[in-house]
Amino acid sequence: MKVINSVTGPIEINKLGKTLIHEHLRTRAEEVAVQFPHLYNHDEEYQFALEQVLGVKKQGVQTIFDPSVMGLDRDVRFMQRVSMASGVNIIAATGIFTFHYLPTRFMFNNTDFMVEQFVRDIEIGVQNSEIKAGFLKCATDIPGLTPQVEKVLRAVARAHLRTGVPIMTHSVPSKENGLNQIEIFEEEGVQLNKVLIGHCGDTDNLDYLERLLDKGVYIGMDRYGLTSTLSTERRNATVIALVQKGYTNRMFLSQDYCCTTDRYKPESLKKEVYPDWSMTFLLDKVVPMLLANGLSEEQINIMLYENVKTWLN
Repeated sequence: MKVINSVTGPIEINKLGKTLIHEHLRTRAEEVAVQFPHLYNHDEEYQFALEQVLGVKKQGVQTIFDPSVMGLDRDVRFMQRVSMASGVNIIAATGIFTFHYLPTRFMFNNTDFMVEQFVRDIEIGVQNSEIKAGFLKCATDIPGLTPQVEKVLRAVARAHLRTGVPIMTHSVPSKENGLNQIEIFEEEGVQLNKVLIGHCGDTDNLDYLERLLDKGVYIGMDRYGLTSTLSTERRNATVIALVQKGYTNRMFLSQDYCCTTDRYKPESLKKEVYPDWSMTFLLDKVVPMLLANGLSEEQINIMLYENVKTWLN
């Protein structure tokens, strides 16, 4: 039986259960956290994360994928603490989250040096621990495919080919840069059914989304609650349209929720900007709306239970 690494050990894929594919227990600038630690309250961050995870556990969620990597201050021991206290599986990632540049150590070593670090995270452990990463993460944002961003994408692709763990990306649909990511992965020999192009719910451009899907990738409709880019209603209309076109088995639903984030300090600012954004919003409000607008329980279950198993297999 195939397994995936979680922060508390390997889990059989068929036991992952209801899954949120893209949520963050914590994000922050690691250089700020190291140099100015007084700006952060570890216990408060832990309580915020635990509260959200326990909230979705009550709704039946058994597994959360947390794609925080270098650039978002990944902390696998923090993830493990939340997982053990909540009883919810947390899957950690390896990779690098950058829109422009890389630290000197990575900039002046070749791509394969980076590959070795990602493979170590998957096969040996992250941050000198025995906690192993279960998937790979990379990003392309508004600046596009800069040389250093391309280096990360190629390293992620090669680490995938070495280990078999799947790839999740951060993308900007308005720039259609999911297509650039796919091009790099194809050049590196990645089978595209192992790739999840993230944040595709930030557009209702069906032509672009179908071009991605027809390549064989999965897409993340994974930013519910972030209404500045697209309203919940428009996000739902896009999901419904793609289901009607036969793409139910290629979509994931999630929220990209950050239990704490540097962008919203104090924490109260988050609710002022995005009143609905939480880890429970999808299951509290969105799924009932989708069901009321014609989707079936089976279609919802495919997106929340089944697609993760086929992505990982």
